[in-house]
Amino acid sequence: MKLFKLQQGIILQAGSSFYLLDDPWDELINRSGLYDHLAILTKQKQAITEAEAGHLLDTSLLPPVSRQEVWAAGVTYLRSREARMEESADSGAADLYDKVYAAERPELFFKSLAHRVAGHGQQVYIRKDSTWSVPEPELTLYINSAGEIQGYTVGNDMSSRSIEGENALYLPQAKIYERSAALGPCLLVPQQPLTTATPIRMSIKRNGIEVYVDETNIGRMKRTFTELAQYLYRECDFSYGCYLMTGTCLVPPNDFTLNEGDVVSITIDPVGTLVNNVIYKPSNQHQL
Repeated sequence: MKLFKLQQGIILQAGSSFYLLDDPWDELINRSGLYDHLAILTKQKQAITEAEAGHLLDTSLLPPVSRQEVWAAGVTYLRSREARMEESADSGAADLYDKVYAAERPELFFKSLAHRVAGHGQQVYIRKDSTWSVPEPELTLYINSAGEIQGYTVGNDMSSRSIEGENALYLPQAKIYERSAALGPCLLVPQQPLTTATPIRMSIKRNGIEVYVDETNIGRMKRTFTELAQYLYRECDFSYGCYLMTGTCLVPPNDFTLNEGDVVSITIDPVGTLVNNVIYKPSNQHQL
């Protein structure tokens, strides 16, 4: 089942049927047995038409986040380790990424609050002071306040590789800025956890021409989702749950950097496709 957060209300999709819910987002998703609860709602609610659902999704879709924090895991895939080592070679910090990939403790860092998160069809930003910016496609977990993984969404962990490569201590500046995170288009709540064969695909278009495309699967991840969630919740409480990006597995070549006007599409079946346009942050814009 899929939950789409709207400007007013929530759309629940169950197969080819759609239901309009008026539950508060934070209360609805922050429960144990979320799938079973949604299944009950489909028997209690009157379905709306596909056309009605399509209109609402086209005109009022928001990212699937409210009072949840967004965190991220780093260097969970071998390709990510290699990329981090390449970008930090001149700073002498390459060994840091090799060590964290092999370490028992994962790298976890704060990424965003809801007001900085872009949704499907919205704009993500690249930094003006960065010479090397990339999108990072990541399967993103929704974990409730009890530490239970209840659902998944598509995440884009926008990053400045030039800033992080200059000095590993600059990681917050490389990762945390306005609209440096995107989530969507929905929160997938499956009956069973996603399998390791789940594919992740990223495409980047420039002036309508595809300049990058690649695909892999989550089975290439070194760590398990449960392991990452347990480390995150060891000493942190999340009253409304938390989103956790699980690391990037697709990295454009070192001579590639995002330009204003690029379009990034990230597809994770069966969640869906997250599409974002890339721009620089307008100088007079202070909030979404």
